[in-house]
Amino acid sequence: MFLSGISNAMTPAKSGSDGATLNANFDTFLKLLTTQLRNQNPMEPLDANEFTKQLVQYSGVEQQIKSNANLEALIQMQSVNAATAATSFIGKTITVQSASTSLANGQAKWQVSAGAAAETATFTVRDDTGAVVYEEVREVKRGANAFTWDGTTSNGGTAGDGYYTLTVDARTDSNTVIPVSVAVQALIDGVDFSGSEPVLLSGDRGVPLSNVQSVSQS
Repeated sequence: MFLSGISNAMTPAKSGSDGATLNANFDTFLKLLTTQLRNQNPMEPLDANEFTKQLVQYSGVEQQIKSNANLEALIQMQSVNAATAATSFIGKTITVQSASTSLANGQAKWQVSAGAAAETATFTVRDDTGAVVYEEVREVKRGANAFTWDGTTSNGGTAGDGYYTLTVDARTDSNTVIPVSVAVQALIDGVDFSGSEPVLLSGDRGVPLSNVQSVSQS
């Protein structure tokens, strides 16, 4: 058996300290190889194919360590790039697909996109308990429609500041439902890096980068 102990010690490596371990094992391998070559029986020389195969194994493990190290560096670079991109949103206004926004200073705004024009569409605003606080029937055009609510409730009262949700039921003259999507705008004032991906912050609400539809200067 030719240096089987060292050969068996060569397992898939990660990076960093594994490179030092590989170098230490390879030094031991060479020392043992040299010793065996010096003391080999001329009548029964060592099998050159065997130690050549082990040298090839070491080369393969070394390449794997380098590949893993390069991959880790690439992942780290991507994380840095994502963090840099996220912080660039601070102080800017984003548009994100969401039906919920805040009523502040007597104003809450939504962007409503309709797949077709509708003469009658019911706009319903609900509070954080799901209770209806305001309802309005109005016309919508195909494409983008802005909707602003001043906090006036259906019974003539005034809603308090907080988060409210808008739903839109748009239908054709034949009562066919028209697809509608709702988006809101938010001013970004921070970034949360505690999770697996950066999350943009607007007040106490978080928005994943993947949910951002557009960004503009405030």
